[in-house]
Amino acid sequence: MKKRLKIAIDAMGGDNAPQAVVDGAVEACREYGTELVLVGHKDPLSAYLKRHPSSSYLPISIKHASEVVKMEDNPLDVVRKKKDSSIHRAMELLATKKADAFVSAGNSGAVVSAGLFVLKRIKGIDRPSIAAIMPTLAGKAMVADVGANNICKPYHLAQFAIMCSVYSRYFLHCKNPRVGILCNGEEETKGTDTIKQAHSLLKNSSLNYIGFVEGGDVFNGNVDVVACDGFTGNVLLKTAEGVAESLGSALKEELTRGLLSKIGYLFSRRAFESLKKRFDYAEYGGAPLLGVNGPVIISHGRSNALAVKNAIRAARDLASSEVVHHLQNDLDVNKDLLSIGKKPSIIDRMLSPIQKKQNS
Repeated sequence: MKKRLKIAIDAMGGDNAPQAVVDGAVEACREYGTELVLVGHKDPLSAYLKRHPSSSYLPISIKHASEVVKMEDNPLDVVRKKKDSSIHRAMELLATKKADAFVSAGNSGAVVSAGLFVLKRIKGIDRPSIAAIMPTLAGKAMVADVGANNICKPYHLAQFAIMCSVYSRYFLHCKNPRVGILCNGEEETKGTDTIKQAHSLLKNSSLNYIGFVEGGDVFNGNVDVVACDGFTGNVLLKTAEGVAESLGSALKEELTRGLLSKIGYLFSRRAFESLKKRFDYAEYGGAPLLGVNGPVIISHGRSNALAVKNAIRAARDLASSEVVHHLQNDLDVNKDLLSIGKKPSIIDRMLSPIQKKQNS
């Protein structure tokens, strides 16, 4: 009999917390049967749970955390000074194996910092990355990084590509993901020095690397995994969200403009609803934080109950897929390649003269 997974949830994170988090958690528990731990202020969480009479029969518990991380809080200050925050306490549950996955719609920088300092990095990864799953004409594409690392070295981009490729294979079931680097053109002469060096690294990797890709390729189905720095990825992600919302509003306005438009909408309503669902961030739940020792899902700050429910589903599936284990194997295969361009750490530089003396 399979063990029932337990998900730790930052119940105070997000614009609509804690109500939307509690509502989404109850729905997820009913539908998926996953055990949940709501981490945050006990009193409001208990009050919102009582609004769901059936919640007393569900495997949902509350772990009190006295501090709340605000969106404007400095991520490093959160790790140092707010150790009784809902983010920190929930991440500790995952680090100590008292939970199998973690979900938050709160301060993404604080989640990344907590992942680094509480969960720790996977061996071989220098910087974790936030990977967004984007809808395309052919299915789905992964883009990383989309916000954790604004300035990157070439080997960071190579690591993002490897992590997303593993995730795409074992989580999105893409057999041989096509990997590209986001650039301002497909020619090898394009891009910054960092992008060109990352291009050289990935050409010699074990990945199915196809070269530079442009923004339009992300959505037309020509690529499955896209590597970029966090600044560029975040602009791409938010632009895509803005375009989708603007098109949805414009389409709704046109469909209600006149009688003929309204009649036409009645006949094509299912198609429009299906399209809306395909491009709605709430349906995807959230973005995985790749490179830390445990399954972490970062949800949209505006997450409603549906988005929270789907984020819990994503966390459950991520925990079940054992992506962290598969990721370590792929990093081991490419470890010599990923060491190119790295500078030894301060500790390595201190130990080097001692080791040379011992060897001689």
